[in-house]
Amino acid sequence: MSSLTALAAEVSACRRCPRLVEWREQVARTKRAAYATEEYWGRPVPGFGDPAAWLVVVGLAPGAHGSNRTGRMFTGDASGNLLYGALHRAGLASQPDSTSRRDGLTLNGAWITAAVRCAPPKNRPTTGERDACRPFLEREWDLLPDRRVVVALGAFAFSVVLRLLRDRGEPVPRPVPRFGHGAEVPIRPGLTVLASYHPSQQNTFTGKLTEQMFDAIWRRACVLGRPGDSHRLR
Repeated sequence: MSSLTALAAEVSACRRCPRLVEWREQVARTKRAAYATEEYWGRPVPGFGDPAAWLVVVGLAPGAHGSNRTGRMFTGDASGNLLYGALHRAGLASQPDSTSRRDGLTLNGAWITAAVRCAPPKNRPTTGERDACRPFLEREWDLLPDRRVVVALGAFAFSVVLRLLRDRGEPVPRPVPRFGHGAEVPIRPGLTVLASYHPSQQNTFTGKLTEQMFDAIWRRACVLGRPGDSHRLR
């Protein structure tokens, strides 16, 4: 069993946070009407992708009826559809759709994870829940030695990533850069953090995040992570 596989098994069995355990399991029992016949995952969701990833994508947490249902990050909801569509156009995902963890989707050079691994009520984990989950992200970081670019989806993930890097002795600029779509934080040669608005419907329905804006993030990530690569979005 690989180290990433072993970590995934440990993540999936975690019960550290009573509030999150209660919520994720309640959602899995009651379900949404559209998914009434499906068996929900209802557990913490491990990271997913290419073990040789140069790109690490960090989100907030699983969606209650998305990843908490399917068991794979950003799979089964509108946020995932936007994300995997963009990654597919950038040549980083094998297909633009994300419906289940068994749909054949693979990632090329990318790994997708989250700051918190359980679906939180109202998408708002507490600071204690954030901190309880952080060791999983730290261990994942160590198991992805080829990472050169981190894309943080949303202000919560951006803050978690920069704090993790700072605490591990990386030269994070001070004062800590402010979050904003397209914000770019060079940590050191060979490591950059990019910020993006989260691909939630709250942002896409209001026009705060457009497909063109989202695609620009992955274009920049490819420039930073694959110097000299002639790749362009299709």
